[in-house]
Amino acid sequence: MTAIPASAPAADARPGKKLNRVLWTLQILFGLFFIIVSGLPKLYGQEAAVQAFNDIGWGDWFRYFTGIVEVAGGIGLLVPRLSGLAAAGLSITTVLAAATQVFLLDAAALAPFPLVLAVLFAWIAYERRDSIVAVREMLSR
Repeated sequence: MTAIPASAPAADARPGKKLNRVLWTLQILFGLFFIIVSGLPKLYGQEAAVQAFNDIGWGDWFRYFTGIVEVAGGIGLLVPRLSGLAAAGLSITTVLAAATQVFLLDAAALAPFPLVLAVLFAWIAYERRDSIVAVREMLSR
């Protein structure tokens, strides 16, 4: 019979100290970006945002919806308990933004930026997976 020594370290999903600092730096920068630079202009009707959503053809409701999703995701990145879920959601959002650039706006040259963001958000979500598990456990009680 194989025994596991009592001194064996438990598998922990939490990142190390340096990685945690890198993640929080990225989360703060991206959180502020999605709140201030991306989401709020859509909600306040900035001319470029209005024109882009008119070009898509889905009207103002979709611009407001996208703005709310981006602001909520940006805020979620700044809240430790929600950071993993927010990163996962923003990863999906940015993939859809890239698809919109390619298929609806015929601007394939603009698609790499949201795809890079999608990869970074997926990485943040993976590293913050303990927060996703904690939320799931809290909701299942």
